[in-house]
Order: sequence, then C-alpha cells, then structure tokens
Amino acid sequence: MPGFVSEKKRFTEQAMCFSNSVHQSSPVRSKSKLPIATLIADDFGSPILPGLPDDVAKYCLALVPRGDFPSMATVCKKWRSVLRSTEFLTVRKLAGVVEEWLYVLTMDAEGKESHWEVLDCLGHKHRQLPMMPGPVKAGFGVVVLNGKLLVMAGYSLVDGTCSASPEGYQYDSYLNSWSKLASMNVARYDFACTEVNGLVYVVGGYGIEGESLSSAEVYDPDSDKWTLIESLRRPRWGCFACSFEGKLYVMGGRSSFTIGNSRFVDIYNPERHTWCEMKNGCVMVTAHAVLGKKLFCMEWKNQRKLAIYDPEDNSWRMVPIPLTGSSSIGFRFGILEEKLLLFSLEEDAEYRTLLYDPNAAPGSEWNTSEIKPSGLCLCSVTIKA
Repeated sequence: MPGFVSEKKRFTEQAMCFSNSVHQSSPVRSKSKLPIATLIADDFGSPILPGLPDDVAKYCLALVPRGDFPSMATVCKKWRSVLRSTEFLTVRKLAGVVEEWLYVLTMDAEGKESHWEVLDCLGHKHRQLPMMPGPVKAGFGVVVLNGKLLVMAGYSLVDGTCSASPEGYQYDSYLNSWSKLASMNVARYDFACTEVNGLVYVVGGYGIEGESLSSAEVYDPDSDKWTLIESLRRPRWGCFACSFEGKLYVMGGRSSFTIGNSRFVDIYNPERHTWCEMKNGCVMVTAHAVLGKKLFCMEWKNQRKLAIYDPEDNSWRMVPIPLTGSSSIGFRFGILEEKLLLFSLEEDAEYRTLLYDPNAAPGSEWNTSEIKPSGLCLCSVTIKA
C-alpha cells in the first residue's frame, strides 16, 4: 500500500484506510419495547410447517424471496434456526433460487460517516445494514463465508488511544443482524485475508505495537475457533490474499526483507501445512477481485489498466481501461453476475460505472452499468444466498 516507509507504522486516518466508520449500536427493540427473542415462540420441538416433513418444509421456506427472510425469522425460533443454518443455503442452491447481492461499504462526501448498503444485479438498493457493534475501526479484513459477511480485526480509537483489535463480527444476510465471533489469537490490522475450502485465513499485518507480523491463523466456522498455522518466512503488511485450486495466495504490500514493495507471492498449501513462494506478483495494489479462475488487480502506478493473473500458467496480461464514463484514475472493484464493476473514487454525478465482461466477444468486453453506490465505494463483496 502507498505510504509505508518502515516496519513500524503510525496510526493514520487516510480516507482509503477507514473503511468502516461504525458506532456502538444499541439493542433493537420492537414497538412493544420487548426484545424480539421474547416475542418468538419457543417451539423447537414442533415441526417447521405443520403437516409437512421437515425436508419438504425447508424446501418451501427456501422458495421465499431473500428480502423477506428477516421478517420470517421473527415468526418462531424454529424458523430462525432454519434460516441460520448452513444447510438452508445448500437447499436454496439445490432449488436454484439463490440471489446475488452486492454489499458495498460507502463513505459520505465529507468522509465522516460510512455504512454498508445492499444492491442487486439491477442496481436496486434493498437495504442499509444495521450498524456493526463496537467502536469505529479501520484496517480490518472482510471475507464472505457460507453466505455471511465477516468483518475481522483492525484498529480503533478508544478514549484517544489507538489499539489493534482481535475481534470479529459476522453479518447474517438472512436475519439482517450482526453477531460476535471468537477473537483471533493475534490482534492485527492491514493484513491479508480470504476464504479457502470453507475456512478463513488471515496473514501478516501490523500488531498491537505497530510491529510488522509474519504470523498467520485460520478460522473454522463450525467450531468458532482460530488456530495459529505456520508463519510466513518474512513479516508482511498492507498485502491481500486470494485462493486458487485450494491454495492460499498472498500478494502485494511490503516485506521486511525487500526494498520498496514486494513482488514475492507467498503460497500456502493447507493439505501439507507449508508455505512456498514465487517472484511474479504485483505491487502497490489499490483494488483486486477474483473472477472465475483469474485475479484482477489495479496497481497504483498504472490505474488505467487492469492487470489479470492466470494461475494456470503463472502469467499476467494488461488490459487498458477505456475513458468511457469517466477519466478517473482511481477505482474500487465489485462483482455481479460474473462481471467486474469499476466504481470511481471520485465524486462525479455524471459518472457511469464501468463494466468488464471477460466472457464477451473480443472488442465487446467493456460496457457501462447503472449499478452505482450512494457514496464513494471503500470496498465491496458479493454474497450469493
């Protein structure tokens, strides 16, 4: 990331770093001023739908549009339990009714407040997410796992003191609510994270004292537990991660053993529990996304071109970004329906989101889209559920 000059990093308030200005949320009360939990019947022993086998009942519930799930969760504890289960997402996939929504963290024009909003493939805004518990954070990691949004670690300013955090929270898109996860073993910020084979990996970053980290750990959602794994060969921070063929790739950022930005790619094999490395990475990455079996990046030094990595032959190719819609040189990425969205980092009412379709006929890959967040896009994730 631009601006890193030493192994110890001062806490800063750069606009690109603050990607979750959220405040301590208050308990949600119904109009009757009773917690929702007290209004839901305690009926775990009863069938999901009277007169139907539970398998059939789950299928029936799965056919309901996703936007109605938060209301369904208030009907009874049985329904709420079904909606929270990983099995329910599997049933929706088998029924062919999963809906693809884009979750965008946006910042207002003054750069003071941010919030998560939800857009569908037509750009329609469905809702604004409730505020995440805890203090304002920056430098945290975001991962999608089993149809849920995980926001992990980062640093916060509490009573005038900056502090790295090991805490994590999970947003359930079916219930429209947040819950707390187990804390990491090592508090960190500006680290790499991604999902690999149903587990979440976090690597490197900065620690409590601002020291660069080489440690890595893995989160198992079934046990709600973090476990330390073999560390990197060198500390690394400001990096990002992705997965290909069941392996963890860590790229970009800086390392204690390189001058300037690191081109090393650290690769972790979960089956062998070992790291290896190659020297064909990208540097100073300002945006990245995995689409299909390829990695799309934008480097700070060349923000009018897409750098596309193919792990099959370890090769990169560059694709120029057209000037259609905007001459902006800064973007954040989003993915919807196997297409790459480029959201401008500049406030421009006339700007139309650029869209890149890697499966289109040659010469027709670029287009524009009406999909546009309400403010500046800080980051985005796609949840199919």
